[in-house]
Amino acid sequence: MNWGTELWDQYDNLSAHTLKGIDFLEKYGHFVKDRATIEYEYAAKLRRLVKTYQPKKKDEEDYQFTSCKAFKILMNEINDLAGQHEVVAENLQANVIKELNALVKDIREERKKQLQEGNRLTQTLQTQLENLQRSKKAYDKAFRDNEKALENFQKADADLHLSRAEVEKQRANLAYKTQVCDTAKNEYAMQLQRTNELQRQHFRSGLPEVFRQLQELDEKRIKNIKNFIRSSVDIERNVFPIINKCLDGILKAADVINEKEDTMLVIERYKSGFLPPDDIPFEDLSKGCSDSGSANNINNIQISGKLKEGGYTVKGTITGKAMKKRAGIFHIFGSRGNAAIADGKEDLSDLPPNQRRKKLMQKVEELKSKVAQETAAKDGLMKMKGVYEANPALGDPMTIEGQLNECSHRLDKLQGELKRYQGYLEDAIKGIQSGQNNSLTNSPRMVNGSRHHRNSGGSAAEEESLSRSASDSSVTNPTINHNKQSAPGTPQLNHGCSNSPESGLGTSHTSLPGVDSDPDQYDGHTADPESEYYEADLLAPMGVCKALYPFEATSEGSIPMAQDEELHLIEEDQGDGWTRVRRMHGELEEGFVPTSYIETTLFDK
Repeated sequence: MNWGTELWDQYDNLSAHTLKGIDFLEKYGHFVKDRATIEYEYAAKLRRLVKTYQPKKKDEEDYQFTSCKAFKILMNEINDLAGQHEVVAENLQANVIKELNALVKDIREERKKQLQEGNRLTQTLQTQLENLQRSKKAYDKAFRDNEKALENFQKADADLHLSRAEVEKQRANLAYKTQVCDTAKNEYAMQLQRTNELQRQHFRSGLPEVFRQLQELDEKRIKNIKNFIRSSVDIERNVFPIINKCLDGILKAADVINEKEDTMLVIERYKSGFLPPDDIPFEDLSKGCSDSGSANNINNIQISGKLKEGGYTVKGTITGKAMKKRAGIFHIFGSRGNAAIADGKEDLSDLPPNQRRKKLMQKVEELKSKVAQETAAKDGLMKMKGVYEANPALGDPMTIEGQLNECSHRLDKLQGELKRYQGYLEDAIKGIQSGQNNSLTNSPRMVNGSRHHRNSGGSAAEEESLSRSASDSSVTNPTINHNKQSAPGTPQLNHGCSNSPESGLGTSHTSLPGVDSDPDQYDGHTADPESEYYEADLLAPMGVCKALYPFEATSEGSIPMAQDEELHLIEEDQGDGWTRVRRMHGELEEGFVPTSYIETTLFDK
């Protein structure tokens, strides 16, 4: 079944049908284009939503809670979902819309070509029919003229009154008309034969071929619509696995939420370290106590009139109102970090015990980082001086001397400051421990001859944490005896580690959660008292680097590397000529290498 034989006389209808088909194909193309636009807009709105709810820098401290971490992971997954919708839109644009527009253009041009061919064939047949009509009219006229000439000759031949010359004239006219009639008859017969042959070719081969081409174009159009629909489905189905992974990631983010862990973080963040006030003693005035003494005892209890703003204030206790005022002055509970060190006392003795310990830990960590940088800078200057001494053509060693002296002076100053704050930290920890011990030994409450401990938030886990912090202080402070017996339950450190904990260089196996890590971070797991040391959280690599030259580590904090070795980039050059890297393979080793010896490539953010 084809159009050439079944629809041989439906040229105009086929022309209109193919035009409508192309218009429908264009309409489907507009639909896919609008669908891709919607995908782009949806992805853009998802990204804008994620950007709107990204944590601000001032709120980063709150994102240590598991619920906030889960929300942050959820936003990352939503951002990935937006990327998948962009992939759908891009693939629709490249694989469907582009090909569809090209197909519409080709079909339209091919249809125009076939219709022009059909018009040409039709015009040729029409011209031949007109020629046939003219030849037929000429033959008809010649035939009537011949009959009239014959009739005139017969009348003349029968009329005896006409001369012989007149009869011959009629005979000659009859012969001429007969010849013209025969010529017109032959021309008519020839045009009729030619017309029939052309008409036969037109309706049996010429026009059917045109209709067949139009049929193929229409079938091609319909088939490609089916293929485009299938391609659109495949494009969307291909992103389903990634979308499912994003949804799985959101479920994992939900599993990260731990209400107990967040509760511990709140305790760690806001715990002051003070103990609840003792019971108010009863003053029996009938025993002869002086009124002034009783009044003095009562006056020692400072009762606030606004119980809603913090209850009562007892000596050694900070109310909620006083704490709010202190936070407004020193910003110790805000996001300014160590601003309280500059605004308040140097040893932070004006802070609550637990908050003081946290701030001192942060200050010690900051000083350790600065000591590590200055140490790396000094090592770099020493190495440069050694190179100049070995090869004077490269430079004068004396030019490095001034910089080396300044670096040594800064390093000595930082180390002295570090020791001073380590001493403050040790005092703060001892103060917390002694306060807890005094609370236990001086408690007036006795149950069956045994002391009744207050539930003041001081658990065994907390004591272990404090003991661990004290042990870490003994590690970081070189003046403390490393062989000193630590508190019961306190994990022993691996003092045989070759990397100095003060420098902060090399591997970080001696880092403790109490000092070397963020005190506000809580991973929900208690430390194993049987382990020799604790692993600190490794910094995420910023990129990769490749060694251009071999390097042998000659100073503490640096690591060797072979030529063409690839390493992870942990920290960029801070202006001292050294870059912090970590090995990608084998034993986990981290340290500094010369910046000029490597070629770095940063990850895309």
